[in-house]
Amino acid sequence: MTARCPGKKSWPELVGARGEDAVATIKRENSSIHFPIIVVEGTPVTFDYLCTRVWVWVNTSGFVVRVPKVG
Repeated sequence: MTARCPGKKSWPELVGARGEDAVATIKRENSSIHFPIIVVEGTPVTFDYLCTRVWVWVNTSGFVVRVPKVG
């Protein structure tokens, strides 16, 4: 499914970064991403797949705890 999505699809280098900084990097590196969403770990999210969305999972301190990926 990800083969149809243009541009960079994951950002392992952002684990440990501040969530806001991760969002800025994702937008800069893939202009197709319209919805980089910061989500606190444990928050329920939808399971539908969108090429224009990236979940940016953060801990309660606001630091990225999972590799942000298109979806």
